[in-house]
Amino acid sequence: MEHELKTLTARLLAHRWLPRNDRLVRRALVDETFRVELDHRLAAVGLQIQDNPYASHVAAVLTPEMFEPVFGARREYAASNVGLTRDEIALLVVIWSLVILPKRERQVTRRELADDGQGDMFGADKPVVHGEAVSGGLSEASLLTDFGQLLGGKTKVKNFMLGKLARLGFIERRNGVLYEGPLLDVALDYRVLADRIIHGTLADVLKNAGHAVPEANAFEEAEVLPDVDDEEENA
Repeated sequence: MEHELKTLTARLLAHRWLPRNDRLVRRALVDETFRVELDHRLAAVGLQIQDNPYASHVAAVLTPEMFEPVFGARREYAASNVGLTRDEIALLVVIWSLVILPKRERQVTRRELADDGQGDMFGADKPVVHGEAVSGGLSEASLLTDFGQLLGGKTKVKNFMLGKLARLGFIERRNGVLYEGPLLDVALDYRVLADRIIHGTLADVLKNAGHAVPEANAFEEAEVLPDVDDEEENA
């Protein structure tokens, strides 16, 4: 176990995030003894695992008490500890809303993108699905048309802002389509953002641009986390 703990700790430090279907990550999620020791090792350097059962990755992040010592001297820390500007944060929230909210609705109702809309009497018993089976892509051209001018212009969004979000691991850009990156779901807390978006001003902005916003009750079941056995079955 010692070698596996050392290996997983080093990989988390080196890569920042790992897929939850990774063999050692799965062990950390289901083996309590292994997880406790891993938590101790990460805590010794001010880190902890950020885990969301609906996300396809886990990440190593700072513990709350380390935010100020690590980032407090940087001016941009007041808005973002990864150096995002206000416009870039706004773009990130828009993308999160258009990618993660529909994805979470599918996960909670155990539906996939390929579902034909017919009811599945055993759907609630299915394990939670991760990846592109439930996480759809977002047309980059559509995003630029709908929100480019609101966020500083299409050129700025396309050539600078989207590139920065991709480098940070929030999105992936492939053939004109934006996909969920490793950090988009695990780094942003949907329990906080979902309610604020659905009941806030952004909901009206999204609807005016022709994008559907899930109803608030679509996420009620998400408050009950899936069993870890679901993860192993779905791995």
